[in-house]
Amino acid sequence: MVRRAFTMKLFPGFEEEYKKRHDNLWPELKDLLKKSGVREYSIYLDDCSLTLFGVMQVEDPALLQNLGEHPVMKKWWAYMQDIMETNPDNSPQSVPLKEVFYIS
Repeated sequence: MVRRAFTMKLFPGFEEEYKKRHDNLWPELKDLLKKSGVREYSIYLDDCSLTLFGVMQVEDPALLQNLGEHPVMKKWWAYMQDIMETNPDNSPQSVPLKEVFYIS
């Protein structure tokens, strides 16, 4: 199992909308993530900077390689692009983070 962490950025005023959309996560997206080896996935929000901090556990990072090509993922990105910083393909602008400490 591999842990992955990253940051994304929310647009001002969309804190509640972001939470609402994730509270109502599409079942087909949840299934896709599980089929792609995602076992645990949390997203935290820093209210001051509007930085989103994501952490996930993945069985095999190679399983995530083609996730962005899946129609459900593309649909989700299009759905979310109006409330957060995105790339031209609507994927979230994401910065991977390097793990420097872990204790279990």
